[in-house]
Amino acid sequence: MEFAEYFPVWDKLTPAQQQALAENAMLRTVPKGTVVHNGSADCIGFLLMHTGQLRVYILSDEGREVTLYRLFPRDFCLLSASCILRGLQYDVTIEAEKDTQFWQIPAQRYKQLMEESAPVANYTNEVMAARFSDVMWLIEQILWKSLDKRLAGFLVEESALENGTLLKITHETIGRHLGSPREVVTRMLRYFQDEGLVKLSRGSVELLDVDRLRAVAEG
Repeated sequence: MEFAEYFPVWDKLTPAQQQALAENAMLRTVPKGTVVHNGSADCIGFLLMHTGQLRVYILSDEGREVTLYRLFPRDFCLLSASCILRGLQYDVTIEAEKDTQFWQIPAQRYKQLMEESAPVANYTNEVMAARFSDVMWLIEQILWKSLDKRLAGFLVEESALENGTLLKITHETIGRHLGSPREVVTRMLRYFQDEGLVKLSRGSVELLDVDRLRAVAEG
C-alpha cells in the first residue's frame, strides 16, 4: 500500500492500527487554487502529502496575507485539525499552489491513534515543533529583515522550487506571500531590475543573477 510508504512511523504500528489508519485515510485530488482548509472552525482532519504543493497562510482583518510555510510530498499537516489539538487553534488557510494529492485522515481517528501509540504521538509532537520553528523564523524575518532581503530570498527560493529562473508569478502574489502591499513589492522589483538582478514582464519575473540575489538575501 502506497500510504504505508509515506507515513513515517507505519512500521511501529500494530497490524490493527495499520488497518484502521489505512481504512480511514482518504486520498483526495484537488486542482491548483483550491482552498483545502479555511479557519479553525474548518476541522477537516490531518493531511499527509502525496504529490503537489500546498500553501499555509494567515489572513489579517484588512485582507493582507502572509505565507507561514509550504507543504510538499511526505509532509504532514496538523493545523487542518487544530480543533482537536489542545492549545493549537489558529485561523489559517490552506490552498493548493499546484494540482495536489493528499491523504485526509479524520481528526478523531488520528487523535485516538495518538492516544494508543507512543510513536505516533512522538512523531506528531516533532512535526508540531518543526512548524513552530518555521513560524518563529518567519516572525524574525518580518521583524528584523528589510523587504529587499526578504524579497530576494523569496525569489531565490521560488527559483529552486520551480527548477528555473523564469517565475510565472505576479507582483500581487509575491505580496501575498510576504505580507506586503503590491505597490511596495512592485517598487522593490523595479529597483532590482534597475540593478540588473531581474527582468520584469507581465505575469512573470526572470532572475538574471541568482548569486547576487542570494547575497542580497543574506545581507
